[in-house]
Amino acid sequence: MKIRGIEAKVDKVQKDIQFSGTVYAKLGDEVFTKSYGFANRSEKLENQLDTRYGIASGSKPITAAAIFKLVEQGKLSVDSRLSEYLDKEFPHFDKTMTIHHLLTHTSGIPDYFDEDVMDDFEELWVKHPMYLIRDLSDFLPLFQNEQMKAAPGATFHYNNAGYIVLGLIVEKVSGMLFSDFVETYIFQKLDMADSGYFEMDALPERTALGYIEKPDGGYRTNVYSLPAKSASDGGVYVTVEDMIRFWEGIISYKLLDEELTNLFLKPQVEIEDHFFYGYGHYIETNSEGITRQILMGYDPGVNFRAVFYPKTSLKVVVCSNVSEGAYEMISEIRDQLK
Repeated sequence: MKIRGIEAKVDKVQKDIQFSGTVYAKLGDEVFTKSYGFANRSEKLENQLDTRYGIASGSKPITAAAIFKLVEQGKLSVDSRLSEYLDKEFPHFDKTMTIHHLLTHTSGIPDYFDEDVMDDFEELWVKHPMYLIRDLSDFLPLFQNEQMKAAPGATFHYNNAGYIVLGLIVEKVSGMLFSDFVETYIFQKLDMADSGYFEMDALPERTALGYIEKPDGGYRTNVYSLPAKSASDGGVYVTVEDMIRFWEGIISYKLLDEELTNLFLKPQVEIEDHFFYGYGHYIETNSEGITRQILMGYDPGVNFRAVFYPKTSLKVVVCSNVSEGAYEMISEIRDQLK
């Protein structure tokens, strides 16, 4: 099916699940994009192609890219130990832990939000109000004095705290705020003019509010559900086109040199058969090599998916400002075009 012929199929899925957000698919020179729902329900402001969305853990590849920029600058290595570059106190952390371990969720450090223990992200903010979480160091009391969960390299366990630590490493090594470093060396480099690490109570124009469904079927915003400012583990705001620019900047060597790009895209830790975690994102393989590069993110009022197929050049990005629906939308587009 030609890319322009998928609209009716995508519309049907959107209607069935009441998806709110923007989809963007690119295959060769052909592009399909469409927006649904409201960026602001109270004001009836519709989502548009240039709407900015939070993407939760879809931000992690950007953090990984920031680390790789420092590698390219000769300021550190993925094999460098955490203790070499960060002077924060982590009394129980294993001193053999490397940046590679943090990037691949194999560090074994405690997480501030452990999905095996907690079901509700909002539980975090009972003792640590979300409106006080504006700098990366504000996350430290949530995990820095806890015991290790496993030895570095022993097992894969998805870990947000590890990416907070990576952001702190960027700040220490570069001498810049993490958000400023990414703005300077990634967003400006790749013409991602609409992307940024924004504060929930000071969002810029064209930014979608995130919505959480209430038991009575109504919606509330996620302003009391997430940290006040997006951080290195998640929450950056992007447009769908900016995420395409990010990925195209990676694979075209515009952001990193060829050697580092190949390392960035390489599978690192096998989670299950033919399914890996790389540096900030998931990777699916078969006997012939990599079949899909996968980015995903979920927060209350946020749902994000992106898939990139190296052999066909198909790229699909789905940003949503409600808690569910991106998977169903991206699956329909993938099934029609792969």
